[in-house]
Amino acid sequence: MSGHSKWAQIKRKKAVTDSRRGKVFSRIVKEVSVAARMGGSDPEGNPRLRTAIDKAKEVNMPLDNIKRAIQKGAGELGGAMYEEIIYEGYGPGGVAILIEAMTDNKNRTVAEIRYALTKHGGTLGESGCVAWMFSKKGCILIDKKAATEDALMSEALEAGVDDLKNDPGDDMYELITSAEDMSAVKAHLEKAGIAVSSSEITMIPGNYIEVDASTSNKMMRIIDALDELEDVQNVHANFELPDEELS
Repeated sequence: MSGHSKWAQIKRKKAVTDSRRGKVFSRIVKEVSVAARMGGSDPEGNPRLRTAIDKAKEVNMPLDNIKRAIQKGAGELGGAMYEEIIYEGYGPGGVAILIEAMTDNKNRTVAEIRYALTKHGGTLGESGCVAWMFSKKGCILIDKKAATEDALMSEALEAGVDDLKNDPGDDMYELITSAEDMSAVKAHLEKAGIAVSSSEITMIPGNYIEVDASTSNKMMRIIDALDELEDVQNVHANFELPDEELS
């Protein structure tokens, strides 16, 4: 159980330094609403909603905001209804890009995403062109101060974790689980007294492409441009950043 993803590290650093708190809230509100609409308003019977609520609490979202988002998704409140769409494309160097969006206007969203990609040297692809390269997984982060690697390894194996990543240059352990098992693994760790820093369902590529500094800079501009779009929830890519770019 080893290995690391520098791209995963850079995404976390971007999240930590992201000052656009309103947009963070907006994304989570959409996720809570869609989760409630698709699986019901009871988090005990809806793992996706439970995960979304946990994420909302991690960023200190007011409980009233969470409640309204659930009510909206359940049809108890009016307002725009969001649809989930996956967009796929390529960046410089053949890097695969997977874009998760939630929108109430597909024409607007696809136009904005296409523009953001082409402006920075990427292209929007057909449905299915890169999705096969990614797998939906659970990702749990544990601060290294919360547990030793041996103690975490023991509990992780008992909980059924797929992989434990421990990069010496990172201050977090990264646990990879199946999407279905993430909530149960998180509960197991917390019961064992190991605090969980964050958890999310994400898309992990089967393989990463090593790129040079120039290509990584172009890719980061694409990622930033996509992140600016209101309808974009998450952006995933399969490139590995050079060490100098990670720093």
